[in-house]
Amino acid sequence: MTERIALVTGGSRGLGKNAVLKLAAAGTGIILTYNSSEQEAQDVVREIEAKGVKGAALQLNVGDITSFDNFTRDVQKTLRTVWQRDAFDYLLNNAGTGLYAPYAETTVAQFDEAMNIHFKGPFFLTQSLLPVMNDGGRILNVSSGLARFTQPGSSAYAAMKGAMEVLTRYQAKELGARGISVNIIAPGAIETDFGGGRVRDNAQLNQLLASQTALGRVGLPDDIGDAIAALLSDNLGWMNAQRIEVSGGMFL
Repeated sequence: MTERIALVTGGSRGLGKNAVLKLAAAGTGIILTYNSSEQEAQDVVREIEAKGVKGAALQLNVGDITSFDNFTRDVQKTLRTVWQRDAFDYLLNNAGTGLYAPYAETTVAQFDEAMNIHFKGPFFLTQSLLPVMNDGGRILNVSSGLARFTQPGSSAYAAMKGAMEVLTRYQAKELGARGISVNIIAPGAIETDFGGGRVRDNAQLNQLLASQTALGRVGLPDDIGDAIAALLSDNLGWMNAQRIEVSGGMFL
């Protein structure tokens, strides 16, 4: 079988890095993006290559829609140089940032930044990359448990994730003619550096969230990386247009 290639945005750290390494361990080649830390990204590429597959890192700010045409050309060049291929198979729209602000105090600038990174960016980045994606490929978007349950301070962030859930269904419908399936994963609370490491480093918050989770703890990066690798495996190729929450059963 020809090696599958995944493009993972925000793949140099956090959940993205974990997903990249799990996909690489399953034999998938990786193009990962980073926003600012090239050295960190190249370190991940070396970890990928140590698993016996090829990897590459490209700079991308998913909130800068004007950069997408050049980025797509960089992807094409990388595919030809590293893999001697013209297209990739899987797209994981993972890159993101946290935003914690009460609804009544959320500014236009905060809202616009959240929209650009979490909704407008993935909307138009995916559109830009479609010509270099194989028919029969897979797209996995990333939502949040916060699109189902509510926590004060997450109104703008969660609203963008809710928009991504609706978009996922439309993408699945409109890209189905090419055999491309589109799903969205919704992690719950995870111990990473996301949002300044709130869940990982704030013991009181960690304990509170664990007490509201059926499995009795908050998530770990491996919980999500394993799920992403499973969702992008051929075993789940018939799953389409689905929201899959991976939260251990939060706020049931």
